[in-house]
Amino acid sequence: MLELAILGFLAEGPLPGHELRRRVSQLTGFTRPVSDGSLYPAINRLAKAGLLQRQADPRAGAARYVLSLTEAGRAEMLQRLRDPADHEITDFTRFSTILAFLSQLPDTAERHEVLRRRLAFLEEPASFFYEGDRPLAAKEVADPYRRGLLLTARATSRAERAWLREVLGEEAPDRP
Repeated sequence: MLELAILGFLAEGPLPGHELRRRVSQLTGFTRPVSDGSLYPAINRLAKAGLLQRQADPRAGAARYVLSLTEAGRAEMLQRLRDPADHEITDFTRFSTILAFLSQLPDTAERHEVLRRRLAFLEEPASFFYEGDRPLAAKEVADPYRRGLLLTARATSRAERAWLREVLGEEAPDRP
């Protein structure tokens, strides 16, 4: 997801490396801090693959570069947004990165297909705790901290499903 964040921010315009790092850190740093040891190797891989380019920044000195997206980089970013892997749909942090750049996809139908995949995942019964194969509801869990985890997750999921349905123009299904 680091590479998608890099491509996504550069799709918005050229950036010096330090500014790109700040933006990526603001997007993902609350859960996964971004270090120079992960950011700059990712930038190097993307540059070697022809997905971004470096240009010297004459205003900032000889050792400073401005990074920009190539046409191949834009195509790669759009493909990653158009067809995310299943684990990128199901993992909240990964999906947040997709969501941050989903508006870059020019086709509304393609954006909605990604959102429908996320909604379908959220509609599946799930829990952090099970009795056999049956997911446990919060009211069935005696431990107050586990119950809190379930209640918080349920509220977050409910809010996300409501937002997804609103964007997709869909009604909530009737539940017994």
